[in-house]
Amino acid sequence: QVQLVESGGGLVQAGDSLRLACAASGRTFSSYHMGWFRQAPGKERELVAAITRGGGTTYDAGSVKGRFTISRDNAKNTVYLQMNSLKPEDTAVYYCAANVRGSGLLRPGMYDYWGQGTQVTVSS
Repeated sequence: QVQLVESGGGLVQAGDSLRLACAASGRTFSSYHMGWFRQAPGKERELVAAITRGGGTTYDAGSVKGRFTISRDNAKNTVYLQMNSLKPEDTAVYYCAANVRGSGLLRPGMYDYWGQGTQVTVSS
């Protein structure tokens, strides 16, 4: 079992920055991949960014490339999402997720455990 707890969401203005954090517990953190997803009202959950277990490989969705950065600190059992130059279209509930099977990174079904989500709202 893996437990995930997100933090760092909030209400900001367009152009501002936020850093989300996801603290993991229950299994050896460095043994599984991590991802950040988001879901806006009426839309499907989509991958924002993902990072492999050792942190050597990352993936960013095209819509956030150059603005968002995923990173992990295996000593602190935490994955981060640094979000810069936020836009109103980034408004969503953001979820972190753990992939313990070692399968691909891109789709929600590849992840085994999910956090409860944290709301990010960007006003124009």
